[in-house]
Amino acid sequence: MAGSSSRARSARGGLMRRAGFGVALMSIALFIPGAASTATPAIVHPALPHIIHRGNGTAQSSNWSGYAAYNATFSDVKGSWIQPAANCSSTTTAQYASFWVGLDGYKSSSVEQLGTDSDCAGRNKPSYYAWWEMYPNPSHQISGFAVRPGDSISADVSRLATLYTLTLVNNTTGQRFSTTQTSTAANSSAEWVAEAPSQCIIVLCRVLPLANFGTITFTGSYATSGTQKSISGYANDSITMTDTTGTTVRAQPSGLSPDGTRFSDTWRHS
Repeated sequence: MAGSSSRARSARGGLMRRAGFGVALMSIALFIPGAASTATPAIVHPALPHIIHRGNGTAQSSNWSGYAAYNATFSDVKGSWIQPAANCSSTTTAQYASFWVGLDGYKSSSVEQLGTDSDCAGRNKPSYYAWWEMYPNPSHQISGFAVRPGDSISADVSRLATLYTLTLVNNTTGQRFSTTQTSTAANSSAEWVAEAPSQCIIVLCRVLPLANFGTITFTGSYATSGTQKSISGYANDSITMTDTTGTTVRAQPSGLSPDGTRFSDTWRHS
C-alpha cells in the first residue's frame, strides 16, 4: 500500500478540497511566526460545486463538470478513468485539473473523495499525482503512488456505518492505496467529477484556470444505496463547468451511455 503525505501540494500554500452546497468558501492563509503578517495564497480544491444554475437534471457550476447522483442514502461509489495528459504547451501560468469520485458534497457540508490531478506548473511542465480527502480535514497527496498519462485508474469510496474506506488502484502499474477513516457524514450524494480548484487569500477566492486535459472518460460508474446501480439508476444532474456568468463553457460532460455507467468530459476553455 502506498503511503500518504499531508504536506502542501503547492509551494504557494496548503491544498485541500471542500464540501458543502451554497456556502462561502473557507479561506486558507499560511502565517510564519516572526515573519510579516502577509497571507500566502493557498490553492484550494473545493468539493463544493459553485452552482450558477440548476434545473431539469442539469446544472452549471464554475468549478465542477460531471455527474452527481442524489435523493438516496449511499454506501459506496466507484468509477474508473484513463489518466489524461495535461496539454501545457500554450500556458505560461499554473493550471489545474482534478478527477475524482466521492460521497457527499453536492448538497452537504462534508465529502469523502479521492482521485488524481493533471496540472500545469507552467509551459510544457505537466504534473501528475494522486490524493484523498475527508473534508473538513485537509487533503493528502498519496506519496509513492505513481500516476502517468495513459494509466488506468480505479477509485472506490465505501461506507460501513461511520467507517469509510477509500481505495485507489493504478491498474496499469498494479499499485494500490487504501485508507479507512471515520466520519459522521450525510451520505446524500455520489459524484464523478472533473474539477477546477480555487486560490484564496484570506477571504478572497477565485477559481483557477482549468488545465487542458482534452477528454476524460469515466467508466464503471456505480453507486450503492441498498443495491448497486449505475448513475442513471438514481436521480442525477449533469453538471457543466462555465465561467461565473454562465456564458463560457469550460468543461462539458457527454450524455450517459445506454447502461448509465459511462460518460466523457471534455475541456473547452481554461
